[in-house]
Parts: sequence; structure tokens; C-alpha cells
Amino acid sequence: MRGVGCRALARWASSAGAALLFACSSSPDKPQPTPLEAVSPQIAGRQVWSARFEGAIPPVIVSVSGGAFTLAAADGTVVALAPESGRELWRADVGEKLGSSAGGDGRYASVVTRDNELITLESGRVLWREPMKARVTTPPLVAGERVFVMGVDRVVHAFDVRDGRKLWTVQRPGDALTLALAGVVGPFKDTLLVGQGPRLAAVDPLRGNMRWEIPLASPRGTNEVERLADLVGPAARNGDTVCARAFQSAVGCANAERGTLLWSKNVGGTASVAADDQYVFGADASGRITAWRIANGDVAWTSEKMLYRGLSGPVAFGKAVVFGDVEGQVHFLARDSGQPLLRLPTDGSPVIGPPALSGSTMLVVTRAGGVFAFRLE
Repeated sequence: MRGVGCRALARWASSAGAALLFACSSSPDKPQPTPLEAVSPQIAGRQVWSARFEGAIPPVIVSVSGGAFTLAAADGTVVALAPESGRELWRADVGEKLGSSAGGDGRYASVVTRDNELITLESGRVLWREPMKARVTTPPLVAGERVFVMGVDRVVHAFDVRDGRKLWTVQRPGDALTLALAGVVGPFKDTLLVGQGPRLAAVDPLRGNMRWEIPLASPRGTNEVERLADLVGPAARNGDTVCARAFQSAVGCANAERGTLLWSKNVGGTASVAADDQYVFGADASGRITAWRIANGDVAWTSEKMLYRGLSGPVAFGKAVVFGDVEGQVHFLARDSGQPLLRLPTDGSPVIGPPALSGSTMLVVTRAGGVFAFRLE
């Protein structure tokens, strides 16, 4: 798979075609993680609280809204944590195994079960349930008293958050084969942004009308599998610029206000990207980190100091860009050069999603069930 370092584990059929699920291979010939160099801290940061939350669904996409970090576990547990202290705001057990991370706005939260049932809660109390026709691996978006859900068939649905009434459905033509990975469903001002294969689409959240659609990648390959280029979530936003990775194909940015493509660069990789006001950051499947200038896509710097370390998607945090790795280390790199600024440990198990940011608090989740909050000083 074009150097992805992963193998196809299963195929899952939907009414629109088939979804291909990828997971990292543990083959014995996989390159060993590059040894870490000693880091002399250039910035001050520390862990401020930790919690246990076993069974979080990888890659963990933590919902950050309404003053809460919202997480979901495979066993059906959903919990909201206060960013400042880690205090549980509420906890619920929906009684079903889950297939997606949670989406929430602080008051409401939505998850989707492995049996394709959408469940919405209010402050930990189940409000309603609604069956879905296709599997869902992208966290629902809860915004504007609506719940937006996209299945692996790329069909997007909108529901009333209070009673589960379906408001509209958008189905776009596309390839039959899709990736069962977390895709792009996110807000931009009064617009809903969704990934439709390699295209970033803008939808009217009230009526479901398509406003514009931009290709962030041009799929290449000799067969359907090689041409897979679904956008990987979450997307990164800075002002009117929204950037995303197309699976193993490209990284690109669009002006979401005008609905125009700014740039697209052919590059491999399977994890999400991050952005600030100057750069877009991402790591390819081998762990090579690149920073592109957000204005035009020119490469600002690259780093090969963390090859084969199973890097997570990044987050831009102050003057740093932050990645987690397969050994639970959290790496703070200078945003303008990639030089190491700080390294903080977790519990020694892999970081299983991009760090999440709420104000001055950054959250990291590990495979062993560790939830760690950090702040810069």
C-alpha cells in the first residue's frame, strides 16, 4: 500500500459499496523506532493531572467543546472531563459497544455503536437512539442543537439534538471503496465541512444544500485500493484556512470562506495534520515530520529524528508543535525549525490519537488507558 506500513484487515460491505479498514502491521521486519536523543528543555511544561479511561477507541479523537473533554470507550462508557482539573462532569454507560469516538458540545454528546445505532446524551442521560444504515467511524459533530453524522459510505445526516428527528441527508456520488477511518466532519462559521473522498465539501447545516466542493488531492494508482484518498480527520483550521490530509496522497489547504483551493502537495501519510498562523504540520507513515508554509505550501523544514516512532497526529500548542509516539513520549518541537524543545513522558504505551487542546490545557490519551493533561508555563 504505497509504503503505508499497514495491511488490510477486513472488508465491510455497505449499501454504497465496501469500506476497507486499515490497521498497523506488527510484522517482525518492521523498522525499529529511532532512538531518542537527549533533550535539554528549552521551554517549561508539566503534567497537571491524569486519569484512567481504559478502552478508548483508537485513534482517539477527543471532542473539545463547551468547557469539556469528551471521550468514549469501546465498552460503551462516555465521560466528560473538566480541562482545568480532570474532574468528571458526568459519566454514562450506553449499554452497547461503541464504534466511534464521541462528539459533544459540553451539554450534549453523541456516539455510534458497533451495531450502527446513533445515541445522543444530555449531561450523561440518554435522550434518544436512531439506527444508521452504514457503519460510522468518524465522531459525530454536535453543534447548533444538531447532530451531524457521516458513515463510511460518505452519506451525511443531520438530526435534531433534542429529539432525534432527522432533518436532512446528503449523498454524493463517489467511489465504492472507502476507508473505515475517522474522516472530516467539522464546523466553519455557519457552514458544515465534510470530507467526501479526497474532496472537502461545504454544506448548509440548516437545509443540507451543497455550497462548494474542493479536491484536496488527485488520487493516483492502478486500482481502487491504490486510489483511496479519503480525507483524514480532524481537519486543521486557522482563520479562514482549513487544511487536511488525504490518505497516503496529499496534504492540502483551502480558503473555506471563498471555497477555493490554496495549495495541495503530494505526500504520503495516514494521520491528521495541525496548523497555526504560519505553518501546517504533519508526519508521514515513516515518521518524517514536515512543516509547510500555510500561505503557499512551500516546505519550511523537515525532521527525520523520530523515524518509525509511530507518531500521532500533531497539535499546534503555543510556539510548539506536539506529537505523541509509540512509547508514550510527548514531543514538543519548535514550530519554526522542528528542533526539540521539551519531552514529557506518559505511561510508556502508545499515544493513540492527536493531542487535544482546550485553552491552555493539552490532553493526551494512551493505549493503556492513561489520560494525561499538560500545560506550558
